[in-house]
Amino acid sequence: MRFLIALLALTGVAWAEGERAGDFDYYVLSLSWSPTWCALEGDRRGSPQCAADADFGWVLHGLWPQYENGWPSYCPTNARNPSRSDTRAEADLYGSSGSAWHQWNKHGRCSGLQADDFYDLSRQAYGQITRPQIFRKLDRSVEIPAHVVEDAFLEANPALSPDQITITCKAGRIQEARICMTRDLELRDCGRDVSRDCTMDDALFDPIR
Repeated sequence: MRFLIALLALTGVAWAEGERAGDFDYYVLSLSWSPTWCALEGDRRGSPQCAADADFGWVLHGLWPQYENGWPSYCPTNARNPSRSDTRAEADLYGSSGSAWHQWNKHGRCSGLQADDFYDLSRQAYGQITRPQIFRKLDRSVEIPAHVVEDAFLEANPALSPDQITITCKAGRIQEARICMTRDLELRDCGRDVSRDCTMDDALFDPIR
């Protein structure tokens, strides 16, 4: 077992579940492009995030406690779980109350915070990043280099540097913008396992519905 854990660490795979709450190095603020998630998963699930009148663009996928290499998840904690009314109050941020619950259950527990404090911190982190408005103006699907999305975030956030943000793709589409922050929500460089930019030159980018 020790050999397997060491091997996973060397290959950059996170061996993580059930670590001690509050024991982590920094946060990753993950912003998901809602039309991509809806096309790949949400429509099939009938998620309210994907309703015709939802108007979601960059939603908060999560504020994830992160190690310098790897991440914790599902940490044991004495913190009270959020109520249904608590998670409903976060639906504007996460896209749905179900997503808000999932993010607390998998990641928020590892922050060492109470649920309401974790949600407050997540909202604060989300508010510190300006989402480029140009993407809300698209009226049709386009194919673009992934670096165009990163460039737009850098232009909209002058304090942000290329080493502090990574753009991910999934199934040939722009998926997420991930921004690294200290535990005090200051911008910082991402760890090597987070800094894996999508290199596609023709990633599909769907407009807001």
